[in-house]
Amino acid sequence: MASRSKSISGTDARPPQGLLEIARIGRAHGVRGEVAVHPVTNRDERFAVGSVLVTASGERAVTRSRRDGTRWLLGLDGVADRDAATELAGTTLYATPLDDPDELWVHELCGSTVVDQHGNAAGVVTNVVANPAADLLELDTGHLVPLTFVVSTEPGTVHVEVPDGLFELVDG
Repeated sequence: MASRSKSISGTDARPPQGLLEIARIGRAHGVRGEVAVHPVTNRDERFAVGSVLVTASGERAVTRSRRDGTRWLLGLDGVADRDAATELAGTTLYATPLDDPDELWVHELCGSTVVDQHGNAAGVVTNVVANPAADLLELDTGHLVPLTFVVSTEPGTVHVEVPDGLFELVDG
């Protein structure tokens, strides 16, 4: 699975330079300023106490953190009550990229050329689509390639082994 670094179904907004979208703030939770956060990353350390998250209006440190099903309940520096938390609803949270060479990162895959096992360029990755079986590389040609077909990556190139004929299929 690719580590998510941007909203897959999200907005057209661009993240601040050098930062990755990691979550979106939902509703206020309780009266102490906590917010419900819906992650678009699978890296839980992003929400640890002390982590610094960035919004369009500046940085906010995580002061309280706990998982609640698929979301996180966070206390953020400077958000002391329900009214302040309510004002943050819909805010996108960003963070700096993590340095983990063993992960495939969405922001590094997008813009890369996909090359099949025969050395043929199949298209350029425009998006990574969440899918229960396996995330899919969406190419500028319209083809979808399961991440399970990726055999290696290098800057600007994704090498895949796909069933013969996959890239010849077209919508009827």
